[in-house]
Amino acid sequence: MKLEDLGYTAELEEYRIQQNLLNFNVGRVISEHRERYIVRTDKSEFEAEITGNLRYSANSGDHFPAVGDWVALSEYDGAKAIIHSVFPRRTILERQAVGKFGEKQIIATNVDYAIIVQAVDRDFNLNRIERYLTICHASGVNPVVVLSKVDLVDDTDLKGSKVDLVDDTHLRDLLGKIKDRVGTVPVFPVSNHTLSGYPEFQRIIEKGKTYCLLGSSGVGKSTLINNMLGESRLKTDSISKSSNRGKHITTRRELVITPGGGILIDNPGMREIGITDLQAGIKDAFSSILLLSGQCKFKDCTHIHEAGCAVLEAVEKGEIVRASYENFMKLERETEHFESTVFEKRRKDKEFGKMVKRFKNDKFYPGK
Repeated sequence: MKLEDLGYTAELEEYRIQQNLLNFNVGRVISEHRERYIVRTDKSEFEAEITGNLRYSANSGDHFPAVGDWVALSEYDGAKAIIHSVFPRRTILERQAVGKFGEKQIIATNVDYAIIVQAVDRDFNLNRIERYLTICHASGVNPVVVLSKVDLVDDTDLKGSKVDLVDDTHLRDLLGKIKDRVGTVPVFPVSNHTLSGYPEFQRIIEKGKTYCLLGSSGVGKSTLINNMLGESRLKTDSISKSSNRGKHITTRRELVITPGGGILIDNPGMREIGITDLQAGIKDAFSSILLLSGQCKFKDCTHIHEAGCAVLEAVEKGEIVRASYENFMKLERETEHFESTVFEKRRKDKEFGKMVKRFKNDKFYPGK
C-alpha cells in the first residue's frame, strides 16, 4: 500500500520537509481509544501513543491525535510506535462535547465528504439531518444524505409492514420532504437488505477521498460499510425491541478502505449532536432563511415577533417549512449559548490565573 492510497498529498509531504520530519515515518490514525492509537503506514499498522512533550504542549483535547489525522512517528518493538507530531488538519468535523459545556469533541479530521445516514424505520428526524448539515458546512466538508432501510417504509408515519419501495409513492413523498429541507445536497435511498440504490450511491465514492459516516446507533452505518466492502468487516446488530433504539455496536472511530479506493470512517452512533460556534454552518444549512432575513424591516430583527419580518411572513405563507424555521431558531440559541459559555469559561480561567499569580507573589515576595 502507498501513502497516497490513504489520502496522502503533496502538501502534506511539503509540510513534512519544512518541519524537518524526514527522519520519522508518516502514517494516518485509523483508530483511537483512550489516547491509544492505531496508525497505518505504507508498510504496516502500529499501536501508538504520543510523546510526553506532545501531551504537555496540548492545550485541550482537540490538540491530541484524532481519527483521520496524519502523524510523524517512530517505530519500536516491531508493532509499536511513538507519535511525535500531528500534521495540520485540512478539515475538522466536531460537535459539542457531551456533558461538557463550552468544549468541543472531534468526530474526524481531513474528511472530504460526510455521509449522513438516516433510517426510515425508527426515529427518522429531519431536524437531525439539518444539525448534521450545519456541522458539515461549518467544517468545509461536503455532505451527502443516505436514506437507509427504505424497504421498511409504509404509509403510516414510516412504521409498520414491509413494502416494496422501488417505485413506491410514499418513498417519493418522503424524498420530496427531505429535498425541501436539504436543498441541493445529494440524497440516496438504499436498502441494506435488497441492496437497491447501492450502485448509484457507490458511484460518488472516489479513490483517495475520505468519507465520514454520521448518524445515530442502529441506522445501518456499519452495515452500509460492510456492503460496500463486500464482507462483514464491522460488527452489526439489530434494534432494541424495548426502546426502539440502536445499540452501540461501533464503540470507537475506525478507518477502512473500499475495494475501489475510497476511505471510510465509521463512528459510534451519536444521539446528541450539540452545536458549537457554527454560525457559518448555520448560514449555509439555512441559506434560504438567511437570504430572506436581509429583507426584514429592521436590521436587528430576531425573527420572533417583529412586524415586517420577511422570515415570519414566508413561514406563514408556507414558503419556508415551519419545522425548519423552528430548528433554525433553536440552533441559533444553542450557538449563542455555546459562545457565551466559552466566554464565561475563559473569564473564570483568567481570574483563576490572576489569583494564582497573586498567591505566588504574596508567598515568595511578601510586602510587595
